[in-house]
Amino acid sequence: MNKESLQKKKLPDAPGVYFFLGTRKDILYIGKATSLKNRVRSYFAPDLKDKRSMLIGKMILEAKSVDYTATDSVLEAMILETNLIRTHKPRYNTISKDDKSYNHLVITNEEWPRVLVVRGKDLGDYDYTYHFGPFPSGSLFREALKIVRRLFQFYDTKHPIGDEKSKLARGKIDFNRQIGLYPMEQNKKEYLQAIRHIRLFFEGKKLQIIKELEKEMKKSAKEERFEDANIVKRKIFALQHIHDIALIKDDSRIYRDEHSLRIEAYDVAHLQGKDMVGVMTVVEGGEIKRSEYRKFKIQSVSGANDPAALREVLERRLYHTEWPLPQIIAVDGSTAQKNVAERILQKRELVIPVVAVVKDERHRPIRVLGPQSLLKKHHDAILLANAEAHRFSIEYHRSKRKLV
Repeated sequence: MNKESLQKKKLPDAPGVYFFLGTRKDILYIGKATSLKNRVRSYFAPDLKDKRSMLIGKMILEAKSVDYTATDSVLEAMILETNLIRTHKPRYNTISKDDKSYNHLVITNEEWPRVLVVRGKDLGDYDYTYHFGPFPSGSLFREALKIVRRLFQFYDTKHPIGDEKSKLARGKIDFNRQIGLYPMEQNKKEYLQAIRHIRLFFEGKKLQIIKELEKEMKKSAKEERFEDANIVKRKIFALQHIHDIALIKDDSRIYRDEHSLRIEAYDVAHLQGKDMVGVMTVVEGGEIKRSEYRKFKIQSVSGANDPAALREVLERRLYHTEWPLPQIIAVDGSTAQKNVAERILQKRELVIPVVAVVKDERHRPIRVLGPQSLLKKHHDAILLANAEAHRFSIEYHRSKRKLV
């Protein structure tokens, strides 16, 4: 498929889900978009190889056409994408093949069902009636749940409702009721209806919910329960006007917005293989973000093996899906470290460019390996992040040695 054939397809400037199709109309890849027009167009940009993986480049060459389904909101696009990937399992959406560390939503099989976020590896620990997922971005998924909670109140307590062990746990439930996070009244019929609507919403059946609520509103009005009818009317309005600004990301900004570009740098420190540690530092928009620095005590490596230690650090970091993903990863070292990072990202099907900062014997940068288009734009920010990683790793290593 090429840019010329794309121009014949009039894609809307609206949220939705897009499908790249093969020769026999088989689905090769499914993605979501804030703007279908901008997102699909980005796959045919001249610098595609710098922004996407080789796998995606291969998919574009194989694709013969593109189709789409527009949605009313970004939230609904996110839900539709996840459901369709789970149903069709396209070849190039390999994320669904290994979802043990990704987030799922479950509705528990209890008297007062809870709505919980659970990692794939922990699904077996719960008795549930419904589950939605996997969803790789923990932070984005939690933002989505905040929006859903404004539409339908639900419990997400650690223990089943009624099994609270302490006054503190019961007090937390009462407090969350007062601030509107939990249902105010213990009306089981209304609560189970809300749970059913949550399930329908995650199944992409918003119109069915609206029809049911409209019927309920008319019934309340007919019985002159006008206050109840007005409450339902507000619910219908909220469903029809979902405000999901927190989920909106400009599909064209990934390497262009200097104010939001996030660089994560990694370094390892040890003394001849002893007291080995690793660190992550963050530079965002050209500025240091110390509050997001992280330390890792190396557990799986014995001896001076920096690439193996880096592998452990990155694997543990990527386990934290609640941390925002970077647009660039910088490693301290050369081709060996760069290859390790790229293999881990490829395994996770994450499209994040990796750069390696090569040093001389005095640990001064002599060159940077990576996509030239990125290096020209972000050279100084990459070196800043790398310098911080080196300083932070030495500082952490020295603190560990003092404790010995």
